[in-house]
Amino acid sequence: MTPTTTRRSFLKTAAATLGMPMIIPASALGRDGTVAPSNRIALGAIGIGPRGRVVLEAFLKQPDAQFVTVCDVQQANRRTAKLMVDRSSRNEDCGTTAEMLEVLGRADIDAVLIATGDRWHAVGSMLAAKAGKDVYSEKPCAITMAECAELDDTVQRYGRVFQAGTQRRNVANFRYAIELARSGRLGRIHTVHASIYHLEESHAWLPAESEPTPAEVDWDRWLGPAPWRPYNVAYVRGGWRGHYDFEAGARLLDWGAHTVDLCQCALGVDGTTPVEFEPDGETIYARYANGVKLVLRLGGFSGEGKWLGLGTCPVRFEGDQGWVEVGDFAKIVAEPASLLAGSELGGMAGTDPTAHVRDFLDCVKSRGTTASNSAATRSSHLACHAAAISWQLGRKVTFDPITESFGTDEPANRLRRRARRAPWHA
Repeated sequence: MTPTTTRRSFLKTAAATLGMPMIIPASALGRDGTVAPSNRIALGAIGIGPRGRVVLEAFLKQPDAQFVTVCDVQQANRRTAKLMVDRSSRNEDCGTTAEMLEVLGRADIDAVLIATGDRWHAVGSMLAAKAGKDVYSEKPCAITMAECAELDDTVQRYGRVFQAGTQRRNVANFRYAIELARSGRLGRIHTVHASIYHLEESHAWLPAESEPTPAEVDWDRWLGPAPWRPYNVAYVRGGWRGHYDFEAGARLLDWGAHTVDLCQCALGVDGTTPVEFEPDGETIYARYANGVKLVLRLGGFSGEGKWLGLGTCPVRFEGDQGWVEVGDFAKIVAEPASLLAGSELGGMAGTDPTAHVRDFLDCVKSRGTTASNSAATRSSHLACHAAAISWQLGRKVTFDPITESFGTDEPANRLRRRARRAPWHA
């Protein structure tokens, strides 16, 4: 600068030359309660139906989460999700696409939310990990035992942060019950109970209907790795549940992915599974190597089998000095009642993913381990799959957590994997 050039005139000249703004918005500096762009996590959403939008809403509440695109094979879902993001960000910058690989190929995206149908969870998560993205995946995260192992191995190999959508690990009343079990205040734990949904499995096809245009619903991409079948609108409106080709384990993992996972956490056995499973109607009895029993059954566990008004997905942990039971209504009961003295549980429902989303974002930044990481998810999902296989076969099975197989039981071993339809694979 010459002696006669003032600082103010220099800045004006530089701004005009470089196109720089004279005033830097507070949001760009992270002031006024905002988060600077350099500290935000750029995300893409893949699969944004009803549950996907619940999780998306939880992400949008976080000031450091910024969705740059949404992806779904259904046009209506894309439009709805984009509107949600645009309203939250107060602009119209969020993109849309029907192509998952377009999202995963973007260098400006740090992480993805995967909330597709079950058949896509593992494949989408593995493709994301290989593309260098951290992953929040709705559950069940894998529809076969083989996919459970493949998913965990891939996440570990590529060093990604992974959070399964088993959000109850981060909900206060469930966490408190788990702590009671792990602290020894219930005495020696001898039995844990996991509620499950009604078991059903269909191999039938719905009647064929005329396919919509790919722009409206891309049926081939909707099917993805699942076997081909003719289009029926009921599938894309949620009627895929209960069909073997589209989901995991006779619907056992619908709730079991949550409740068995909580039992595993309470017992401190992430990394292993029960070794025996035996069905009795829609109840499945399992046993760990140390003798602890796991009971998978419908409904609640007290008051002659009726729920105690605790909500869906209840779990119960029993020790020789007391028991505790919790459910989705942010409630908890225990015997003796003194076990709950001084507890401050808050009011978050078990279906609310907000705290779980926050845990994921924090770990994306710190590169820490999430509550529902891929290794813990692997073992709890394997336990669910083994239970479902015992029900499918209608008999007792024995499972080796080390080899992740049923030994010489070939009928059971054949149910450990399924073929994936080309080219939809990881």
